[in-house]
Amino acid sequence: MTASTPGLARFNGLQEQAARAALHEICASEAWGTKVLAARPFADAEALLAAGDAAMAGLASADLAEAMAGHPPIGRPKPGDPTSAREQRGMTGASEELKAEMLELNLAYQEKFGHVFLICATGLTGEQMRDAVRARIGNTPEAEREIVRGELGKINRIRLARLVEELVEGGGDN
Repeated sequence: MTASTPGLARFNGLQEQAARAALHEICASEAWGTKVLAARPFADAEALLAAGDAAMAGLASADLAEAMAGHPPIGRPKPGDPTSAREQRGMTGASEELKAEMLELNLAYQEKFGHVFLICATGLTGEQMRDAVRARIGNTPEAEREIVRGELGKINRIRLARLVEELVEGGGDN
């Protein structure tokens, strides 16, 4: 995404309800979506991404938990959800052993931290995701919360860019 694009112009022009729904598909936190909406219209793509980053940085713990709740466990994308399937593509060809290990690691992680293991999985292999959960399971809850915030920020940036691209391709909804 570079300067103002047709997709960004369409996003800026969406009615609030449609824009809120689009943002909720990117991040399940209502507070995040509200903060991003409040920054419209965006002069360029960088302004949109910066608003997303600022909104993520400002999320309270409950809002961060709400955002995390919108993500399925690694290795188990939401049925019928092309976004989570695309983002977790690295697990698609994983061996049954790796899938079983990820399930065990996901459960151990969730038991320790109270939420799913969250990583920006785009472009990662199943082994890289497994290695990340192994490394991060030893973190303190406070350290892990900030890592998760960073990972959510990366995911949201990718999804915001895709949203603007899709609005160009699909014409958007007013």
